[in-house]
Amino acid sequence: MNNEWITRVDPIEPADGPLRGLTMALKDNIDLAGVPTTAGDPRNSRTAERNAFVVDQLIAAGAVPLGKTNLDQYATGLVGTRSPYGACHSVFSEQHVSGGSSSGSAVAVASGQVDFALGTDTAGSGRVPAAFNRLVGIKPSRGLVSARGVVPACRSLDCVTVMARTVATARAAYDVMVAYDPDDAWSRREADLPRPRGGGVIGVPDVGLDLDPLHEAAWQETLAEAHRLGEVVKVDVRPLLEAAELLYSGPWLAERWLAFGDKLDDDPAVDPTVRTIVRGGAALTASAAFAGFDRLATLARASEHLWTQLDALLLPVTPGHPTLAEVAADPIGVNSRLGRFTNMVNLLDLCAVAFPGPDRADGLPFGIQLLAPAGHDRALIDLAAVWCGEPVPASNTDVLLAVAGAHLSGQPLNDQLVRRGARLAFTGRTASSYRMFLVDGPRPGLTRTLTGADGPGIEVEVWRMAADELGGFAGTIDPPLAIGPLELSDGQQVLGFLCTADAADPARDITSAGGWRAYLAGS
Repeated sequence: MNNEWITRVDPIEPADGPLRGLTMALKDNIDLAGVPTTAGDPRNSRTAERNAFVVDQLIAAGAVPLGKTNLDQYATGLVGTRSPYGACHSVFSEQHVSGGSSSGSAVAVASGQVDFALGTDTAGSGRVPAAFNRLVGIKPSRGLVSARGVVPACRSLDCVTVMARTVATARAAYDVMVAYDPDDAWSRREADLPRPRGGGVIGVPDVGLDLDPLHEAAWQETLAEAHRLGEVVKVDVRPLLEAAELLYSGPWLAERWLAFGDKLDDDPAVDPTVRTIVRGGAALTASAAFAGFDRLATLARASEHLWTQLDALLLPVTPGHPTLAEVAADPIGVNSRLGRFTNMVNLLDLCAVAFPGPDRADGLPFGIQLLAPAGHDRALIDLAAVWCGEPVPASNTDVLLAVAGAHLSGQPLNDQLVRRGARLAFTGRTASSYRMFLVDGPRPGLTRTLTGADGPGIEVEVWRMAADELGGFAGTIDPPLAIGPLELSDGQQVLGFLCTADAADPARDITSAGGWRAYLAGS
């Protein structure tokens, strides 16, 4: 027993829809009609008269709710221990915390009891438990998923999130969850948010992150693998880390007090750590609030240049994975440290996707996350799929285009793809029957042989481009190169850069390099 459930319900007959038959759990600060919503405080529970807006969306799409899950009380915590219903632990260790505040939701998914679960994420409450239970956790841009029918923690920052064991399942739920709600004052239309620039430039911190030793080793392994997502550059993340320190001070602590401070006194079920933290918001003044807003604006300005250089920022989700005993010994200090890389995301209006990195040496999961500005959610989900080895679906209006030379990430012509809104879908190799020749430019040209060839094929990046952009892009390509059908090593057919047979000079065969980057490095 891991204390993951607060209330179980009987399954309903699933509706026809894209999620038909998938089971889900709901964090118990999200309304399910006819079921108590406790927010982790049984003395102040209420029976919901109707579903939360997002729950209606999911049920209409065929999802089947199986119950309400445990949480850090009033969604205040990143540990999963601040609950009168009992603490949750990671499914991988009875000694280590599950992460919170969406603790029960993560456990229900990781233990295979449901296909996906809803959580909320104000400070990292969806990403931290995902990281500690080897899950994918999507934290949407603020307002893309309605929070109507959700008990507020910090109303201006609260986000409904989804956790699943695969990117594909999390994406399927996310696609249904995103919907404009005119009755939610904080709801935003996806079409009104900025469009991703598209590309494959991944930022990583240019300083040490003070991680626990086992986390540090897994992070170094992550950095070594990060090139699979695109070009990797080091950037200054200090303004973001400083912004993270603001969340439990000034305006946002006062906003928590406004949301549920009146429920904290004279209630023996209230967790004493939650009471201690949130009571601090009662004494904050308007001048302190505006000082907080001003400092956040300064830090946002100091960090905004990052998003002109990057398509995503890669970070660990947490600095370590504490034990239940460590949290009990220092409940506020350990919790505060867990939010170092997550607290700033909603403050700075970013979206995020958490997903499993390489396991630690002790076998516990190590979670990593990608961050980007609001509106870039789907691009981050695609990158997470690439990392996790899952396919990136192409829409009916997209084409997949393999590039092997100067259009690769970090190469001189990559911006021709980026300016047309193309996004890196995945990396791979051609079928082994392709050879690479040096043609005028110099440029690499791929030609398929009739007899086949031994070897792993040629390194390529496969980009997703809107079909109506392809014609204009093709017009920028000079002979003897042209775009035509190309087969990948897994048998998938995409479009790619090919050269005509008359340009395939055997004296200029560079197939042995294995790819254009390797050829440049060795020439």
